[in-house]
Amino acid sequence: MTIALPADTPISIADLFTIGVGPSSSHTVGPMRAARRFAANAAALPRLQSVHVTLYGSLALTGLGHATDTAILMGLSGEEPESIDPSSIAPRAAQIRQNGQILLDGRIPLPWREPEMLDFAAGEFHPGHANAMRFVATGADGAQIEEVYFSIGGGAILREGDAERPANLSLPCAFSSAEELLRIADARGATLEQILDANEAAWRPQAETDALVDAVRAAMAASIDAGCQADGILPGGLNVKRRARAIHDKLVARGPRPASSTIFEWVSLWALAVNEENAAGGRVVTSPTNGAAGVIPAVLRYYEIFTDRPSDAGARALLKTAAIIGMLYKKRASISAAEMGCQGEVGVACSMAAGGLVAALGGCNRQIENAAEIGMEHNLGLTCDPIGGLVQIPCIERNTMGAIKAINAAYLALQGDGAHLVSLDAVIETMRQTGEDMRSKYKETSLGGLAVNVVAC
Repeated sequence: MTIALPADTPISIADLFTIGVGPSSSHTVGPMRAARRFAANAAALPRLQSVHVTLYGSLALTGLGHATDTAILMGLSGEEPESIDPSSIAPRAAQIRQNGQILLDGRIPLPWREPEMLDFAAGEFHPGHANAMRFVATGADGAQIEEVYFSIGGGAILREGDAERPANLSLPCAFSSAEELLRIADARGATLEQILDANEAAWRPQAETDALVDAVRAAMAASIDAGCQADGILPGGLNVKRRARAIHDKLVARGPRPASSTIFEWVSLWALAVNEENAAGGRVVTSPTNGAAGVIPAVLRYYEIFTDRPSDAGARALLKTAAIIGMLYKKRASISAAEMGCQGEVGVACSMAAGGLVAALGGCNRQIENAAEIGMEHNLGLTCDPIGGLVQIPCIERNTMGAIKAINAAYLALQGDGAHLVSLDAVIETMRQTGEDMRSKYKETSLGGLAVNVVAC
C-alpha cells in the first residue's frame, strides 16, 4: 500500500532534509523516532511492567542489516536521531542487552529480554504499509497501550489513525503538481526557490529557514570529509572495505584540481564517502533518504568546487530547489524504497539534485523542471535489492551513479530552453505506477535481485 498524501498536505524543507544517523532513514531513523514517541506515551501507564515490539514487512526482513533493532533500543531509551552521538549507540545497545534492562523514556527501568520482546515477524506484511511497527506496553494490572507506526520514507513516521499533517496550516503558494508549481511561479514572476521561501514562512521566519539550509549544507560537507578520512571494514558481516580514503589520497596525489579528466572521479568519491559513512552508522543528512544520502552532497560540492562562480546564495538555491522537487515526489508518489524500490530513493535524489544544480547555475524554472524529469526518467524501474539487507551493495556505488546522472541531466536541460515532451508530473506518475507494479521482492526485502544471486559471505 502506498500512503499518498492529500494534494493540499503542507510539506516543509525540514521534511526533506534532516540531520541524523545511518544506515537507513526508513529502517533506522524512522523506527528510532517511532520508538521514542511510543516510549513517551507509554511512560504514562501506571505501574508499567513491560514493552513488546513487533516489526513487519521490510523492517522484519532487512531490519537486522539496517540496525532497526538497535534503533528501537535507542528510541525506547528516549533518544532522537538528530541529537544522539553516533559513537555511543553500539556500546549503549550492548549494555542494555548485557544488563537485561532498559530505561524507558530515559527514566523508567524495565526488563529487556530481546528475543521475547522484539519480534521480527518475517513474511508478515501489515496492510497499512510495508514498513510497520507495533508497540505494546503492559501495566501490572494488565492494562495496555498499543500503537502502530509506519515508517513512510525519509525518516518520516505516521501513527496508525493519525492525519499526516495538521489541516489548518495554510501555505501562500500551495501546489500539488509541477504544472501547478510552474503556473504559480509564472504568475508571481518568481523562481522556485522564492516559492519555497514564501511557503516556509508559514513554518518559521526566513532567517531560520536560511539557518536550517546552512546547517544542512555544513552537515553534508562534514559527512563527505568524515568519509574521506575514515578507513577499515564496514559493519554487518559482508567485509566491505571502505574505499573513499584511498581514492581521495590518490586523487590528491595527482596534483591540483580541477583537471577536467578527474571531475567525475571527485564527484563519485564524494558520494561514495557519504554513503560509506552512512553504512557505518555515522552522521549524515537524510536527503531525501539515508540510502540516497550521497547524491545531493556530491552534486553540491561539484557546484562549489568545479563551477565558475559558486556562491553561498547558489548553494542555498540548489538545496531549496532540490527540496521543492522532493516535495512533489512525496505528494504524488513516495520516497520509500519499501514502496517504490530504489527509484524512490536514488532516483528521487538524482532528480532533486539535477533541478537544484540548474537553479544554482542560473537556469530558468522550466529548465529546472526539465532537469528533474531527466534525472528520474533514467532511474525508472531501479530496484532495491541490498545484499544481506545492508545499505552497502549496491547502495553505496549506486549513489555515485545518481550524482553523475544528476550533473549530466542538469547540463542537458541547460542546453535547451525548457521545452520538452515528457513532463515532471508524467515521470513521477510513471515512477509511482512502476513502484506499484514492482514485485515486493525487489522493494527492500532482500528476497530478490542481487540479494539472492550473490552469496553474502
